[in-house]
Amino acid sequence: MVAFAFVAAVATVTTGALTFREARTGILQQSQDTVIEGFRDRVDTLVPNYRFPPGRSDLETFAADVARGGRSQNWRVLAVYRETSATSDPGDSFGELSPAMRGSVRSRRVTVFQRVTSDGRSFLVVGMPVTFAGPYSTAEPASGLEVYLTVPQDDEQGYVDALVSAVERATVPALALAVVLALLAARGVLRPVRELRRATRSIAEGRLDTRLAVQGTDELADLSRTFNETAEALEGSVAELRRLEAGARRFAADVSHELRTPLAAMTAVTDVLDEDAAGLDDDTATAVRLISEETTKLAALVDDLMEISRFDAGAAALHLDDIDLVESVRRTLATRGWTHTVETALPAPGTLRGRVDPRRFDVVVANLVANALRHGRPPVHLRLYERNDSEAGGQAVVEVRDSGDGIPDGVLPHVFDRFYKSDTARARSEGSGLGLAITTENVRLHGGTVRAANHPDGGAVFTVVLPLCQDGTPDGTGNLAKEDRA
Repeated sequence: MVAFAFVAAVATVTTGALTFREARTGILQQSQDTVIEGFRDRVDTLVPNYRFPPGRSDLETFAADVARGGRSQNWRVLAVYRETSATSDPGDSFGELSPAMRGSVRSRRVTVFQRVTSDGRSFLVVGMPVTFAGPYSTAEPASGLEVYLTVPQDDEQGYVDALVSAVERATVPALALAVVLALLAARGVLRPVRELRRATRSIAEGRLDTRLAVQGTDELADLSRTFNETAEALEGSVAELRRLEAGARRFAADVSHELRTPLAAMTAVTDVLDEDAAGLDDDTATAVRLISEETTKLAALVDDLMEISRFDAGAAALHLDDIDLVESVRRTLATRGWTHTVETALPAPGTLRGRVDPRRFDVVVANLVANALRHGRPPVHLRLYERNDSEAGGQAVVEVRDSGDGIPDGVLPHVFDRFYKSDTARARSEGSGLGLAITTENVRLHGGTVRAANHPDGGAVFTVVLPLCQDGTPDGTGNLAKEDRA
C-alpha cells in the first residue's frame, strides 16, 4: 500500500511539475518573442533616419527613440558604436548586460537574448548588431552599431507566481485523490490476498472445508480457484486416510477382541499342561513350556492391542481417585516381585497424595520399570517426589533410571513409537513393543508429560510428570473426560 501511494504521489507531483514547466516556458517564450520582434521592428524603422557614422548625440537620440517603442513595458536601451555608447536614460549603468553577451553580439552578428536576475527582479536582455545590408543579414559586414535592450519581467513573473499557486492548489487535491485511489486499488488487490491468508490458516487449523469466493477472471481469481481445487483434493485425501486409519483401528480392535476367547481357552489348557509338565519326557515338557510362554506373550499382546484401540477410538476415560502415590508405587513393585530388584527413593507414606486413575498409574510405573529391567542393566532406581510449578501448581514426578549403556541418539526420538525396535535385525522381543506407547497415552490422559533421556552418569532415565489435582483431564481425543463415579 505504501508503494501504491508512493507511485501515485510521484506521478501526481511529476505531472504538476511538467505542467508548470511547460506553462512557464510558454509564458516566457511568448513574452520573449513579442519583445524581440518589436525591438527589431523599431530598430529597422529608425536606423535609416540617422546619419552614419553616428556621434554621441546621435546615439543618445537613437536610444531614446528606440525606448519610446516600449512605453508599456518600460524599455531601457543602450546604443554602442565602437567606443562610444549612450543610454535612453542618462546615468543608467546598464548593469544587466554581461561582457559575454556583448562579445557574442560582436562576433556572431545575430540577435541574442538572456534572462538575468538583479536585485530580486527578472530582466530580459536583448542584443543585436546593425549591418549595412539590414539588421537581419549576417552575410554583409556589420556597421559597428550595437543596440541592447533591457525589459523587466515583472508581469511575466507575476504570471509565473500565479501559475505556481494554481498548480499547488490543483496538485494538493489531485495528490490526495490519487493517493486515495491508489489505496483503494491496493486494498482491492490485498483483499483477496488476505482472504487467501485466512483460508490457508483455517486449512492449517484443520478446517479442510474452507473455500474462497472466486470473483473476476484475473490472476488472483485464478489463484483462488487453484486454492479451492487444492483444498478439495486435500480434503478428499485426508478423508480417505481417516477412513483407512479408522478401518485399520477397527480391524485391530476386532481381531484383538476375537482372539481373547480362544486365548482364554489356550491359557487354561497351558496352565493344566504346566502342572503335568514334570511327569512328561524332556522334549514334551520343553514344548509345553514354550507353548505356555508364547501363549502368555500373545495374551499380553492382545491386551495391549485392546488398550491401544481404546485410546485410538477415544473411548479411554479416567476413573480418578485421591490416593497415596507412595503406597501405590510400593504396591506396584510388590505385586510384580520387584521389591528387592528396584532401588527406590520415596517420600514418607501419606506425604504425597494425588488425584489420579490408580489402574493407569500402576500401568505407567510398571511399564517404565519393566522396560528398564528388560533393556537396561541393574540396579534400577525409582525416585518419586513432589515439584511445585508457579503455573501448573503441584506435580508428582516419577523417575526410573537403569544402569545400562543408555539409549542411542538415533533411537531416542522413537522410544515411545509403537512396535519400534532399535535393532531392525531383531524380529522378536520379550515385550509387545507397545508398553511405552501405552505409558505415553496414560500420562497424556492425566494431562502430564513423559520424556526419555540419557543420564550423565550412564543409563537411560524416564521422567513422568503428573498434576496432583485435577477435576477433568484430556481424554484420547483431546476432550475432557469426567470422573466415572459409578
